[in-house]
Amino acid sequence: MVKTLWLQIAWHKIFLFITSLFLFIFAITLMKEGARGLASLVENHFAVDNAFNSLGFGWLFAYMVMSGSPVAASALTFFDAGIIDKVGAYTMITGSRLGASFIVLFIGCLYVLRGRNRAESLGIGLLSLSVTGTTYVIALGFGYIFLKSGLLDGVQLHSGALLNSATDLIFDPVARFLLNLLPQWSLFLVGLAIILYSFSLFDRCLPQIALKKSQFGRMSRLIYRPWVMFLLGGLMTLVSMSVSVSLGILVPLSARGFVRRENLIPYIMGANITTFIDTLLAGILLNNPAAFTVVLVSMFSTTVISIIILITLYHPYQRITLNFTNWVTANNLNLVIFMIAIIFIPLILILI
Repeated sequence: MVKTLWLQIAWHKIFLFITSLFLFIFAITLMKEGARGLASLVENHFAVDNAFNSLGFGWLFAYMVMSGSPVAASALTFFDAGIIDKVGAYTMITGSRLGASFIVLFIGCLYVLRGRNRAESLGIGLLSLSVTGTTYVIALGFGYIFLKSGLLDGVQLHSGALLNSATDLIFDPVARFLLNLLPQWSLFLVGLAIILYSFSLFDRCLPQIALKKSQFGRMSRLIYRPWVMFLLGGLMTLVSMSVSVSLGILVPLSARGFVRRENLIPYIMGANITTFIDTLLAGILLNNPAAFTVVLVSMFSTTVISIIILITLYHPYQRITLNFTNWVTANNLNLVIFMIAIIFIPLILILI
């Protein structure tokens, strides 16, 4: 029996998980070192000198790499290197989360090209963008107050010192070796490529979930409860360590009629909170208490705003959000206007 259990363990997935975690930590080490070399380049070629600039920069950066987590990690390394200040790091992380929602819309576009219904396929991406945009923008002002007040500065993970000592011992010699071979600024790009690959490996180590309509029939009562979906969204993102994964699976489920959009708003809210876990880890690895505080404030403010909406404004918020997504998918003109807006808004923010 023990032998049978041993054989049933997916050892290759465990190996992928360990490898992805190893590469993630190594990538943060390289990005931290390389960010210092990027200081003059960013200051001379990019106008990232206020909160609006960093918000737009993080937003567009997430578009470019098709992921929000590497951009959030980049914001912390920029802050650690002195390229941007605490508020700049905070708004850049918010921008990364706004840009990450575009990936879900992109997946929806692929389903439309495969002949799926446009409203259902694009609806999840639009809903994700709408919920993420409204909650994060409101939380942005709320979090700014907390960031300036310093109320959360004292909340730190003190065990992070031990983790940093271990990682420094392992990865610093490799970073120094590469620094002797490559320009300092290039280590940031190498680290960015490695962190993207580490997230790809992590996605591959997740178990494949086979879902049937009969299973959804048994779960229908739970799906209609906002707080259950809120917790489920948070749990799925916590397990997958990627909001793109936890929200991306909703596109095929919605396109096939397994879930309805009106039930997914709390799920998206929950996913948008626990998506900060990997960024919190990056803050710990940087051994910079202020960087950890920036992420904590982002997570706390988003949680508070989401809970307030669920308790007091859920039904009108649900109605307005769904009406907006229906308007966008009603015809091609509305869709084009929306797509132009989400591209030009971050560009305008960079130019302010």
